[in-house]
Amino acid sequence: MFFDPLYLVMLLPAILLSAWAAWMTKARFARWSRVANLRGMSGASVARYILDRNGLSDVGVVPARGVLSDHYDPSHRVVHLSEAVFYEGSVSAMAVAAHETGHAIQHARGYKPLALRSLAVPLAAFGSNFAVLIIVAGLILSVTEVAWVGVVLFGATVLFQVVTLPVELDASSRAKQALSSLGLVAPAEQAGVSQVLTAAAMTYVGAALSSVLTLLYFVLRVGGGGRRR
Repeated sequence: MFFDPLYLVMLLPAILLSAWAAWMTKARFARWSRVANLRGMSGASVARYILDRNGLSDVGVVPARGVLSDHYDPSHRVVHLSEAVFYEGSVSAMAVAAHETGHAIQHARGYKPLALRSLAVPLAAFGSNFAVLIIVAGLILSVTEVAWVGVVLFGATVLFQVVTLPVELDASSRAKQALSSLGLVAPAEQAGVSQVLTAAAMTYVGAALSSVLTLLYFVLRVGGGGRRR
């Protein structure tokens, strides 16, 4: 159980996709970070402008530490932007800031997949921390029922990852629509915005694929008796 070649074989496509997506996201963000947006607006200004035009003046926009640490906090209704996005006026900053406002708009409009993801967070967090331990304990002790409990818990993590996909894709779609309809993005910048957001979306595809394949591996192992002969 400590090393199973089957696990590596099954997860290899997801590992490769995730590695490629992570590299592409950093590369495209870095590339378009060197290109100033023609409006001369910082990421914070872009986020504030989009939020205000959508009637969300009460949603805050604050800087956050770390690289690509951008996120929207629905519990406090605050858009957190990494310092490179918050302060800089690049095409990358504009794209990322608009994406995070997309989540705020989803929240305000009652976008159901976002609500489902928020509900799944506690169970997914518990599953990610303890599911594998429960599965391994069940297999070592040859108590299949315990192992299946772990598989079900891990399924909550998979659900979270799968639901995250439409949430992120929709936020990117809202970002592009907002930038275009509000006249914030010039035609020459649209390709850069699309490249940054598409690369970021692929990281979520990789994460979802990895979690699904891992769940399938656990189902095969527990369903097959767990221990290799």
